[in-house]
Amino acid sequence: MHTCSSFGHFRELVVGLDRPVPTLCGQPKPYVSLDNASSTPTLKPIMAKVDEFLGHYSNVHRGAGFKSQLASWAFDESRRIIARFVGADPTEDVVVFTRNTTEALNKLARLYPFEPDSVILTTLMEHHSNDLPWRRRGRTVPVGLTPDGALDMDDLRRKLDEYRGRVAMVAVSGASNVTGWVNPIHEIAQLAHAAGARIAVDAAQLVAHRPIDMKPADDPGHLDFVAFAGHKMYAPYGVGALVGSRRVLAQAEPDLVGGGVVHLVTTEAAIWNDLPAREEAGTPAVAGAVALAAAARLLEKTGWDAIREHEENLARRLLARLLKLPGIAIYGCADETRVGDRLSVFAFNLAGLRHSLVATILACEGGIAVRCGMFCAHPYMLSLLGIEPAAARRLGAEMAAGDYRNLPGAVRASIGIYNNEADIDALGDWLETISAGRHSGRYRLVPATGGYVPEQGERFENLGRYFSLDPL
Repeated sequence: MHTCSSFGHFRELVVGLDRPVPTLCGQPKPYVSLDNASSTPTLKPIMAKVDEFLGHYSNVHRGAGFKSQLASWAFDESRRIIARFVGADPTEDVVVFTRNTTEALNKLARLYPFEPDSVILTTLMEHHSNDLPWRRRGRTVPVGLTPDGALDMDDLRRKLDEYRGRVAMVAVSGASNVTGWVNPIHEIAQLAHAAGARIAVDAAQLVAHRPIDMKPADDPGHLDFVAFAGHKMYAPYGVGALVGSRRVLAQAEPDLVGGGVVHLVTTEAAIWNDLPAREEAGTPAVAGAVALAAAARLLEKTGWDAIREHEENLARRLLARLLKLPGIAIYGCADETRVGDRLSVFAFNLAGLRHSLVATILACEGGIAVRCGMFCAHPYMLSLLGIEPAAARRLGAEMAAGDYRNLPGAVRASIGIYNNEADIDALGDWLETISAGRHSGRYRLVPATGGYVPEQGERFENLGRYFSLDPL
């Protein structure tokens, strides 16, 4: 049994968690970070590994100097570590480093060899990064949801059958960044392959919480493509990865062109390089790749069973606190017995209070970081909130005109490996205070953003007092 106390040492490893933050009352408070579904902080061992590498930094490949040779080895070894981390098939798959998951999925959508009549199945729960790129390439058909916001597997089967012979790709999240639902990606892969399609998994939300195994290429449950990024797995150094079929990615001309993507350029032609170089134009973020590999090794050494048990224990505690609040609306599953079917991500609203106001009070008075809004998953949130298309069109027109006063959304709290019971209780206590109207500040709505600012006290203005870009 792994208890929360056995994970206490991770708090000491979080860079910056020991720095108090300003609050409305004028007294700094310890920072409670529950916004991990957006980005995670880095950890001291990862930062130390990057700092160590920077002492050897040089540009990679073709450099004769020792540092270039060492940096090239570190870059290539990072690629091998990431391939093993996701169980990539070494004979079939390639790791392409990108800036983030969004770039990885856009790259895949642009490179994939669709036919003119191809159909791409997405889902209503997708982050925009696994929705909008596919819309640019062909006809997309979204798979629906169950009443509790989970993926409707029966609808997936129906649509695969309806478009059989035309479905080229099934694009699905490994886990939702809104409700935390974990999708049965290997079962979906089997269904997709049986229908003659491939599967692309947006693993951004999954990668720090569950192990990923792409499986061998001849396995029916093989994941054809996986995309994820370091900033959600304690390595926010500007690097992500697209992992998938070398043969498929090599069919198109390079997505970006420039240095590194060619064998030779003449005045008449360009002879493209092999993968992965042909899809990593320009000077790569080598330090970011090192950070990504270090984070992967740290998660593996910590142990997936231990991570899952720790986060599920905290999820049960948070769910219990949320369910005590009068009029709480929790989006997705609020069943404690099904915590294992989801990640520790909770989207909710308090009765009678706008999501952006709740988040602002938590930050300004409690020193608690959550996120509010639509979480870059607008179709999903519109469905969860029950907003009909006509109302959505009116909202869109208002927002296009610069009026965000009616911006719909929810509050989202998300748990990381370093969070503890005290963090959960701090959030629960403050939500009770806000729900009862016992918070002290007065706040006004800003129509241009849909957010709130306090009418007095600390407004997070003049932020240059807390951090300067001056290197000296």
